[in-house]
Amino acid sequence: MSENVNRSEFSGEEIAETQINQSSAIPQEELEQLTSDIIAALKTVYDPEIPVDIYELGLIYKVDIEDDRTVKVDMTLTAPGCPVAGEMPIWVQNAIGSVQGVGHVEVEMVFDPPWDTSRMSDEARVALNFF
Repeated sequence: MSENVNRSEFSGEEIAETQINQSSAIPQEELEQLTSDIIAALKTVYDPEIPVDIYELGLIYKVDIEDDRTVKVDMTLTAPGCPVAGEMPIWVQNAIGSVQGVGHVEVEMVFDPPWDTSRMSDEARVALNFF
């Protein structure tokens, strides 16, 4: 089984409320720590044109942590023609791969649903004056 963090449902401030799948082979405490560490790693990756990390921007749609500690990420870009489209998934893979306890990392670029500003956290909105 895997644990899901759906970015559309959880902001960085709400990570403590994330539902942890009780049937995972990974002990709950370790799964919670992995989840927290992965989100912290995602917050180190920035779109070079926007001074907000990709997690708070809402570019991370899904993170699955599998029993073998493989991490699968669905992410998007603010626009399909983003100049770093080929590089950003590698940045995400490297950031998550640096987290202790993580195995293989797979990052998939998705464009459905398309990203829009409603996916941004309040933190991102304040940083970008979107209020």
